[in-house]
Amino acid sequence: MKPLTARLRTRTLRAMEVRLTPEQQQELAQLATYRGRDAETLAQEAISRYLEEEARFIAAVKRGEEALERGDYLAHEQVGKRLERLFQS
Repeated sequence: MKPLTARLRTRTLRAMEVRLTPEQQQELAQLATYRGRDAETLAQEAISRYLEEEARFIAAVKRGEEALERGDYLAHEQVGKRLERLFQS
């Protein structure tokens, strides 16, 4: 099984078309109007936030995998005991 953080080969995209449901189109248009911005800019910002969050998640998983390989982890029972102490405080 490949680790979650394995590198994938991807092509560079020059342009992309994204198909939205009518409901998503309406919601995006309403939000754009409310925010006084165009829908394309809002979509680009949303994709940027998603990509940033995915990068943070993958980095966290990689740190977890590395810690596991070093033997730096808590057993289930140890986590339970720490939580009990935390909630008793």
